[in-house]
Amino acid sequence: METAIVAGGCFWCTEAVFRDVIGVSEVESGYIGGTVPDPTYKQVCAGTTGHAEAIRVTYDPAAISYAEILDVFMGTHDPTQLNRQGNDVGTQYRSAIFPLDDAQRAEAEAAIARSNAEHGGRVVTTIEGPAPWYPAEDYHQEYWEGEGQRNPYCLAVIPPKLMKLRKSFQNRVKA
Repeated sequence: METAIVAGGCFWCTEAVFRDVIGVSEVESGYIGGTVPDPTYKQVCAGTTGHAEAIRVTYDPAAISYAEILDVFMGTHDPTQLNRQGNDVGTQYRSAIFPLDDAQRAEAEAAIARSNAEHGGRVVTTIEGPAPWYPAEDYHQEYWEGEGQRNPYCLAVIPPKLMKLRKSFQNRVKA
């Protein structure tokens, strides 16, 4: 198994997408890229810690490559919005890839180049790190499967992302 860390806005939304991807065995919401050790959700939401809401994906490289993980990531959020995704505004909602080694860094650069070709060179996704990973509080994990189904924000934002996943990456979606 291998690991990928990406930040694409609200981690509830990104986590919901990757839980449906073939080859992904685990998705954990958390915080990365800031200056405060072990931040809380409240601190990160205040926008003062420098952290991004992110997900750590555990996947089987025999079933899906890191490049494919990044293509799904870039294709299921808007990588052209600086420090925001829709109504979520702030550096904690930035689009970023956190490679864990030089090979992942090279793949991240290639994924951004592919996405830039599709978006007319407007991609603002950054490559950051290395940086410590901090798991989010328990109530954020698997949020869409529970509380998210009753959260009006999630009901407005997550289903369109899941539809985009199913439309654009049909061969990557769990049955």
